[in-house]
Amino acid sequence: MRSRLRIRDLGPIATTGLRSRPLRAMLSALGIAIGVASIVAVLGITRSSQAQLRAEIDRLGTNLLVVANGHSIDGTETELPASATGGIGRVAGVRSVAPTAELTGVYVYRSDRIPPARIGGLAVRAADTRLMSTLDGVLARGRFLDAALGDFPTAVLGAQAAGQLGINQLGTKVWLGGHWFTVVGILGPLPLAPEIDRSALVGFPVAARLFGYDGRPSRIYLRTDVDQVVPVFHLLGPSADPARPDEVAVSRPSDALTVRAAAAGTLNGLFLGLGAVALLVGAVGIANVMVISVLERRTEIGLRRALGAARIHVAVQFLAEAVVLASLGALGGLTAGALVTVEVARERGWPAVLPGQAPLLGLFAALAIGTLAGLYPATRAARLSPTDALRAS
Repeated sequence: MRSRLRIRDLGPIATTGLRSRPLRAMLSALGIAIGVASIVAVLGITRSSQAQLRAEIDRLGTNLLVVANGHSIDGTETELPASATGGIGRVAGVRSVAPTAELTGVYVYRSDRIPPARIGGLAVRAADTRLMSTLDGVLARGRFLDAALGDFPTAVLGAQAAGQLGINQLGTKVWLGGHWFTVVGILGPLPLAPEIDRSALVGFPVAARLFGYDGRPSRIYLRTDVDQVVPVFHLLGPSADPARPDEVAVSRPSDALTVRAAAAGTLNGLFLGLGAVALLVGAVGIANVMVISVLERRTEIGLRRALGAARIHVAVQFLAEAVVLASLGALGGLTAGALVTVEVARERGWPAVLPGQAPLLGLFAALAIGTLAGLYPATRAARLSPTDALRAS
């Protein structure tokens, strides 16, 4: 009578070794689980980070442009003319303009007892009253500079400057440029203007009166209509300084965040390689377990062959066992990788984004690794003759 192996019989015989030695089966699948989990977690965390950056870019807007002092042919820094703000404001498509000027040689300290050399990387800038609306910034505390405050020794601190100076209360005095200034506001973080985060801001009138400010801006922020960013970008140089348009630096801050989003996956290759190594180790582990299983079950193989099982049936049984082992590892790895991604995203406040190809990745890994790992043990089991197998037992 011709032997047959029905599909419904494949499940029970493919899990015989697993059910008889569950601990060994679990340890064999662990390598596959670690490899799949590593790959899923790396892809998931990277996608979550990129989604957070893209959401931040969308929230902050890509229509913020910055005009700043440039450099001449010989590399020396050039200055924007005092008329730069007005010229930029006349460009079609520009919605708002806010000039600022870094006050050279003016620094801010927590008190007048701090050594002058300890500037801490903080700058002092004169700022326009429209700066917050142009940057779409928020105040953590207090108020921003206005027409009244700009005439008096009052300052608004950027988020990093306030933290570095140890100031979190309004009304605190700071020693700024050899004068006492009162802190009237503290800004929230400004991702598109990190230089403002590290600055103490004062009004233009008090900057002119106390520090000799000459009216030249060093950095101008502007918002454009969303559909006019590129045309405005190309007009800013001639509009800011018609005499020397090539010596004006124009940039779009959101491009830096876009580069960060693109660079978020630059190290993926290394971690994916480590995951692939773990998969290889797991495959070797499954192959080793299956070879040992063939040696331990020679009696079973001999008996099945003596009762009429064909070589192909024995090979399919052990190949299916290897695939089941790999599938269990892949399933565990998918689950672990998804949990790691969700937990990391939750801790960092990111949207959790799982790679859509993760299930396919797990299925492919299970089929490919199980097949490769089980091919030799299955072939070896199929080659055993019934008499040799029973005699050896």
